[in-house]
Formats: sequence, C-alpha cells, structure tokens
Amino acid sequence: MDLTEKKLKLENVNSLELLGSNDSHLELIQERFDALVTIRGESVIIRGVSSEVEKIEKTIKEMVYILNKNSQLTKRDVETILDIVTDGNENYNANQDVILFTKNDSIKAKNAGQKEYIKMVRQNDLVFAIGPAGTGKTYLAVAFAAAALKRKEVQKIVLTRPAVEAGESLGFLPGDFREKIDPYLRPLYDALEEMISADKLKTYLERGTIEIIPLAYMRGRTLNNSYVILDEAQNSSAVQMKMFLTRLGSNSKAIVTGDVTQIDLPTKKSSGLVQIQDILKSVKGVGFTYFEKSDVVRHKLVRDIIDAYEKFSCNGVKDSQKSESNKDEHFPSVNHEEETLSLM
Repeated sequence: MDLTEKKLKLENVNSLELLGSNDSHLELIQERFDALVTIRGESVIIRGVSSEVEKIEKTIKEMVYILNKNSQLTKRDVETILDIVTDGNENYNANQDVILFTKNDSIKAKNAGQKEYIKMVRQNDLVFAIGPAGTGKTYLAVAFAAAALKRKEVQKIVLTRPAVEAGESLGFLPGDFREKIDPYLRPLYDALEEMISADKLKTYLERGTIEIIPLAYMRGRTLNNSYVILDEAQNSSAVQMKMFLTRLGSNSKAIVTGDVTQIDLPTKKSSGLVQIQDILKSVKGVGFTYFEKSDVVRHKLVRDIIDAYEKFSCNGVKDSQKSESNKDEHFPSVNHEEETLSLM
C-alpha cells in the first residue's frame, strides 16, 4: 500500500483556535484516522493512505471555513465535520495490510505469513501466533493493541510474559520490584517505544492505561475492554495458560505468542502453548497462525542461524545414535552381562 503526503498552509488562521487547546481538535482527527497529522509552523502535514489523506484535508479545510465564518471553532463543530466526512467508512481499514501508522512510517505485513496473521487477528478475539524468533509475532501483536487503543476500541492494554526464573533469580537481582522484572519485560517496552510518543507512553504507563506485568500477577483479575498480549507463551505451564485465558472479560481481545522450539521450563513441566493447540483447535473465535523460518524479518543472518541450529540438532541426534551403536560393537560382553543380570 502506497503512502501519500500532503502539506497544507495555514495562512491568516489562528492556529490555537483551529487546533484547540492543547491540540484537542487535532486529537479528535487522529482518533478517527490512522494517517499521521503533524504541525510544523504554519503548515499541516498529512501522511497516510491517499483516501484518508483526502478526508483529513477536507476536514481541516472545513474547520478553517467554520472558524473564519463564526470566529470560533468548538469541539462539537469538529465532531460534526468528522461525522460528515467519515460517514459510511467505519470499516475502511478492515481489509488493509496496515495495522498502525507511526510518526515516520507504517506498520504493516511484510510477507505472506504476516498477512495471514493480520487476517486471523481481525477475524478472532483470541489468536495464537506460533513460530521462530524474528518473525514479528510480538511486534505486530503490540501494534494491534496500540491501534485498538488509538481507535478507542479498548480502554486498556495489558502486556505480560512468564518470568521463568522468577522463583529463584529475581530476589538476588539489585533494585526494587520494577527494576527486577524489567529485563523480562524489556522487549515489550521496546516495541511500544517505537509506536507511541515518549510523552504519551509515559502518561499511559503512569495511569495504568498500558500495563506491563509478569504472568504470575494476572491471577484473580478480570480484564474488560482490554487488549491482552501473552508473550513467550512457550514458557507458561498448562495451569498458567488456563489462568491467563480465563482472565478475558467483555469486549476484550487477546494475542498469545511463542516459539515451541525455545521452551525453558523444567523438564517435569509441560508447556501450556504446546498443550493448548489440541485443547482449543475446534473452538469458534480462536485462531492459530504458524510462522516458518522463511517468515523471519529481522537481520538476514537470523534465518541462517535458525537453519544452522536445526541442522546441528539433527546431526546431534544422528551422532548420538552412532555413538550408541559403536558402544555396542566395542563392548558386547558388558552389554550382555548387564542384560543377564537384569533378568536374574
């Protein structure tokens, strides 16, 4: 999808009256569209898909007309203009590949696997994204949540991860609770910082509009009007997975991401992400999307590294089997003796 940029000159216009106190009128426009609107001096720069850019241009021109005509522009005036301009286009982005417009770019599908991911998320309230590192599972999940918050489809974003080593390691780390868990949650912060301005993100975090917590702290909660993301879900136990999924309240959506080849749980525990694929495979409203190493969108070396590990793992199994075979050939009497002893 091609992006368009349009620049409008605000000549002989009271910018404060036009944009509203603290840019409140501008925020009304941003809430209705995914396109980005920025003010630079006496210029308004609109960047996004062409159809949205045209609608925003019409909106701003109508705002200028009303302001010049009435010598004032109210919030109700702006809302009325927006209703007229956007009438009948509520589902405009329903079939588009763009998830979110950021300050400098747009976040959209980069390959067939990500397109399927977008389709699955738009069709279901609960989606499991499973695949290797670097395929964009977490990044796109956070983008979905940020876009839903921007459009006021939800009131809150909750991002969580299992802190696998929390039982023993966190207590020995320096600092307060937040400083102890930050290393586990840092990838989620990194994604948010690319999508939301620093000031707005700080406000969201302080107000609890965006909450980033370890999975263990989800117990006992009901999350209404929320977009909930469970990252690194392969390290959640079956009990934790059930606990997480049953937190969903009314008007909430959830995305669960993970890589079943990177399970760090103790051997006695089974991964909740592995088990859930059988449990929920037939439940309506639940979608599963799977990524392959060909879907990796990080540095080109990441795909090669994954491939190298897979080959090493296969060769390791073969070498182990060969070693066992050689052991049988060199020590037949020992094996026979042990076998005889076991039968006595």
